[in-house]
Amino acid sequence: MESRSLPVPDGLEGSRVDAALAKMLGFSRTFAAEVAEAGGVSVDGMTLGKSDRLRAGGWLSVEWRPKEEPKIVPMVVPELGIIHDDDDIVVVDKPSGVAAHPSQGWEGPTVLGALAGAGFRIATSGAAERAGIVHRLDVGTSGLMVVAKTESAYTVLKRAFKERTVEKIYHAVVQGHPDPLAGTIEGPIGRHPNHSWKFAVTPTGKDSVTHYETLEAFPGASLLEIHLETGRTHQIRVHMAAHRHPCVGDPLYGADPTIAAKLGLTRQWLHAHKLAFTHPATGEWAEFESPYPGDLAHA
Repeated sequence: MESRSLPVPDGLEGSRVDAALAKMLGFSRTFAAEVAEAGGVSVDGMTLGKSDRLRAGGWLSVEWRPKEEPKIVPMVVPELGIIHDDDDIVVVDKPSGVAAHPSQGWEGPTVLGALAGAGFRIATSGAAERAGIVHRLDVGTSGLMVVAKTESAYTVLKRAFKERTVEKIYHAVVQGHPDPLAGTIEGPIGRHPNHSWKFAVTPTGKDSVTHYETLEAFPGASLLEIHLETGRTHQIRVHMAAHRHPCVGDPLYGADPTIAAKLGLTRQWLHAHKLAFTHPATGEWAEFESPYPGDLAHA
């Protein structure tokens, strides 16, 4: 176990425990919340929860068990499709239930683990557990991802995503019928104030822009084509929920679980359908497309 004891500085008066620990000790917000939930945070002898507020001048005591750094573990993931492979990039069709890369608390399959298990050599740029990763998909979201195989490709693709020159098109089935049938949702996205594992439209979040168009309307839901201008965590799920049209099968963001049960869905109906960008080596425009996987097609 490790521990730290220190006074709460005046600048953190009224701050949430998890946010304050992240600033003072360099924890991630998620890890700070886990430490608090495990009873590892106290002020003047009183144990605090992650959402409790700190009082300046109080004596803060924190005790935690360090976590091992996540590592890429080679594994076989037959469901992972290889859409394109050359000397510089590999484009994969990620199935639901597979994370982009290893992370604290995730023990399931990952894209990087699957590529390593299949003998692919990936760029070493970025954090060790995220080597070659230039963008991500949620565990429960299927579809296209590009991974860099060389350092130069990593640099070029990271810049392209940052400068928003990559075309990312998703298809989603959402509850109800958006009004208007096509439009743009703008709202800054940040961590949910009351749930460390969720995100929300919040004044202190990062600028986020989602463009949508209705492709087909069903009696109780709509199939949308969605163009992401930005790439925030859970962006489509958060924006559609804020628009009162959550993705079908996404109870975390307010979807009706009875609809998912009727359709046999065990995850959100959200698929990274198309991906297009300037190839980092050839300079040519490259486009890729992924069909709906079986569970989404059935639903």
